[in-house]
Amino acid sequence: MNIEKTNKLIIISSPSGAGKTTLCKFLVKKMKNIDLSISYTSRNKRLNEINGKDYYFVNKKKFQQLKKKNFFIETAKNFRSVI
Repeated sequence: MNIEKTNKLIIISSPSGAGKTTLCKFLVKKMKNIDLSISYTSRNKRLNEINGKDYYFVNKKKFQQLKKKNFFIETAKNFRSVI
C-alpha cells in the first residue's frame, strides 16, 4: 500500500481567553509532527511573553513596512477598550 504523506493546516480560532494557547501548547507537547505558527504583532509584549516564541514583537513602523511588502498572508487590526 502506497500512502502519500501530505501536510495539513489546522486553524484554532476562538474569542480571546477561550483557551487557544493552552490547547496549542498541549498539542505541540503531545504530537511530534506539529509545528506552531508564530504571528507578528505591534502591541507591547506582556510580562511572560517571549519574542520569537509567543509572537514576533515589532514596532508599528516595522509592521507597516512588512505589510507593504506583502510579507503577511493576512493582517487584522484589533481594538481593545481601555476603561
